[in-house]
Amino acid sequence: MRRILTLAAVAVLVLLAAFWAIGGFDQIALWAAGLQRSFQNTIAGALRAARAGDEGAVLTLLGACFAYGLAHAAGPGHGKVLIGGYGMGSNVPMLRLSVIAGLASLGQAVAAVVLVYTGVLALDLGREALVGVTEDIMAPASYAAITAIGLWLFLRGSRKVFARPSGTSHHHDHSAGHDHGVCHECGHAHGPTLEQVQQVHSLRAAIGLIAGIAIRPCTGALFVLVITWQMGIGGLGIGGAFAMALGTAVVTIAVGLTAGGLRGGLLAGISGSARLAKTAAALEVMAGLTVTVLAGGLLVRAL
Repeated sequence: MRRILTLAAVAVLVLLAAFWAIGGFDQIALWAAGLQRSFQNTIAGALRAARAGDEGAVLTLLGACFAYGLAHAAGPGHGKVLIGGYGMGSNVPMLRLSVIAGLASLGQAVAAVVLVYTGVLALDLGREALVGVTEDIMAPASYAAITAIGLWLFLRGSRKVFARPSGTSHHHDHSAGHDHGVCHECGHAHGPTLEQVQQVHSLRAAIGLIAGIAIRPCTGALFVLVITWQMGIGGLGIGGAFAMALGTAVVTIAVGLTAGGLRGGLLAGISGSARLAKTAAALEVMAGLTVTVLAGGLLVRAL
């Protein structure tokens, strides 16, 4: 069964690579951009209706904002790169990874609210100036933070790949059956199980992941917040920003869980083997390198 899981994970990765090679992800990005424009028009209409006192427009607005968040997250984005890379490179419990992804998306809404209301109330900035701050300052800072996290994953994995194995050697006949890596003849574990290959997960690492994504707010959220403040319905704009964040969170969490599932599948076939620790470390190296290259490319384009 474990080998079947590994083969299935490999097949999925091959299909994803082939999909990328034929430009499939570019087509998804174009499709998502078209959806965002459509939802922007729906949001604008709902805002006008809400200002006119139409109570039903509130639900329409929140629904359109949630859908906008889904479409926005379906396109290329730094949040998915980081959460997916971290899920693939580290043995993170699914619930913990989901919480981190959800908080990161909600953090983007918090950053948008803070930026807009600091800008319009304290600095008297308009929408174009706020978008400029986001694109010229906050976006590069976010990409730099994500690049740093990718390097951290890469270096941490590299140390494990080149680390010398610990433990004493012995010369029993190990052709006998093993139970989760434990030899029935000598009682010694010759390789770790999946459960034993645990990384050290600190609160600092979680905060770094969340902050790296949250520091760059969504432009759509900025638009809604500024327009609703000008209309005198700022509370509705804040609700819309968080609805967008929830939509983004759904996709980001799905990406993280998929990456974690693929990691588990790839390692399942060698659970209990002495190769497990090195293979897990190699996955961390590849994930860290991928995050570094993709985020670094975004950083270069943003500067």
